[in-house]
Amino acid sequence: MEEQLQLITRLGCATLFGAVLGLNRGLRQKPAGMRTHALVALGSAFAAWMAIRLSGGDHVAVSRVMQGAITGIGFIGAGVIMHDEQKGQVAGLTTAASVWVATILGLGCGAGLILDTAIALLIALLLLLISGNMQERMAEALNARRRRRRDQRLHGRQEPRERGAPRQPPPGPPA
Repeated sequence: MEEQLQLITRLGCATLFGAVLGLNRGLRQKPAGMRTHALVALGSAFAAWMAIRLSGGDHVAVSRVMQGAITGIGFIGAGVIMHDEQKGQVAGLTTAASVWVATILGLGCGAGLILDTAIALLIALLLLLISGNMQERMAEALNARRRRRRDQRLHGRQEPRERGAPRQPPPGPPA
């Protein structure tokens, strides 16, 4: 009975932690949301649990199962990443990384490291919550700086010069 209680606790925490992480992605309308993250964390927690139980605590065997889970989740993460060649942008990297983190959280819970895993979840959430706003502010500051430089270069000219057009000499003294 004690083992079943441990299993329920570990799988429950993994599912909850994954769901919380996925909620952030879902609220931002990203391709992998709460259910995906919860299922990934649950699956990896159960894989860790089975590895520990079946191997009799053989650390090498448990390590191989964890390595397999970490490697395998890359395929799901790759499905979230989209490359737009026309815009020169890549989208979905943060969501793919959060799915990878959900795997690690699940492995941690499955191994019984609930408190350690909760700390990792809090750090991941802080990063997701803070970094988006910080990145937007930094982009705005950089764009404002670029506009100021462009305005300084154009100062004194009537109209901006087209690319490839020859430079006009500055106006000379009045005749």
